[in-house]
Amino acid sequence: MSGEPFGPDVVAAVSRHMNDDHAADTLLICRTLGGCPAATRARTTGLDADGMDFAVTVDDIEVPVRVPFAHRLTERAEIRREVVRMYREACEQLGIEPREAG
Repeated sequence: MSGEPFGPDVVAAVSRHMNDDHAADTLLICRTLGGCPAATRARTTGLDADGMDFAVTVDDIEVPVRVPFAHRLTERAEIRREVVRMYREACEQLGIEPREAG
């Protein structure tokens, strides 16, 4: 789609990174910001300038979930900052202490 700042290579790399290295964080985000508190699994399936897409398992059924970003992103570096913000917001909603970014 014209006007999207992130090509398929970036989307694939971010999705793979989230699924390989941040599966637990993805689940927290989907349980809270994604409106699926009963989710047992979640995986990143894509993203665009306005949000991230996930496949979330609830009651053994996989459903699509979209979590919007706080603002439209224009640069790849913004993706990490926005995902960290979503993770911290999810932790706050759940009353758990977020780990330090590393």
